[in-house]
Amino acid sequence: MYKRLNLTHRAVPVILGSVTLISVGMLLVWDVSPGFFPANAHDFLAAFPLAMIAFTYLLYQSMHRPAPKEFVKAIMLAAAFLFWAANQFWPNLHQATLFNDIAIVLFILDVFLVMIGWPATSPDESFAETYAKTTDQPIKPGDGQDVHS
Repeated sequence: MYKRLNLTHRAVPVILGSVTLISVGMLLVWDVSPGFFPANAHDFLAAFPLAMIAFTYLLYQSMHRPAPKEFVKAIMLAAAFLFWAANQFWPNLHQATLFNDIAIVLFILDVFLVMIGWPATSPDESFAETYAKTTDQPIKPGDGQDVHS
């Protein structure tokens, strides 16, 4: 079951997430002005936020104490980010393509598992299903919900 954490328990993941967002900003600065950075800085600037969000997400999930299957799924997603980070950090390594392909497989598998609702303990909010308004009553013209008005 999903447990909402209080601000104190969310502090470390939020701080690490903020560092990750700052690092993404640095990556975008490199895109605009690569001359401001040392040679080969892009490899690190691209890999760092991917690795950081993987570790931050695992920390965040572990604090929620999810069901075992849900935590396995979180580990799988973190691994996808770590393989992507490895691909970015070592682009000239002969295994870089393999790292990228493993990341693709894990991302696709993660989205597929969300779509089929595995594990059953996953909250529906993970793919925004709860934002769609459902009603047992037909929508009547003029009630403010008519999509054709």
